[in-house]
Amino acid sequence: MPYMAINLGGVALGVGIILLFAMRWVLREKRRLGALVPFVLSVLYGMLAALAALGSVSALGGITWIALWAGNVAGYAGLVWGVGGQAPDVTRAQQLVLTDGGYVIVFLITLVLIGLLKWGPQQSKTKILMGCCAGVLVALSGNVAGVAAVPLGSGANMAGIAFTGAFG
Repeated sequence: MPYMAINLGGVALGVGIILLFAMRWVLREKRRLGALVPFVLSVLYGMLAALAALGSVSALGGITWIALWAGNVAGYAGLVWGVGGQAPDVTRAQQLVLTDGGYVIVFLITLVLIGLLKWGPQQSKTKILMGCCAGVLVALSGNVAGVAAVPLGSGANMAGIAFTGAFG
């Protein structure tokens, strides 16, 4: 698996996606909390997926690498060729230390998201895909990685302990 790194353009694109969905939530969805939930949860999942699968040879690692690569290229093009800026490397993340139960939780959440994409309403599909992409793009940046890794990893591990306690 290729090295997973994020440039400033990729992070800017991820933040831009979040800003666009925040604007949509305020202007079109009239600040209904239920309309925001799928996007926020998918951003958190994208962050967890990027931090958990960082550099791993797995299906999730491959999908996060593709999303990261595409976001890096698009963000770089927007910053450097679009507005004349620079796009330095801002990667600060390392792979999360998940227990076996924590990986079970990531697997189960992945299955739920696949189910929502298959059988959910069309509007939710866009929110989920864009949210996951935004989560992947911001997860590896310096400050976000440090702040997000602890609660996301700890939450997945704690839920995994409960799962393995109930079924293990």
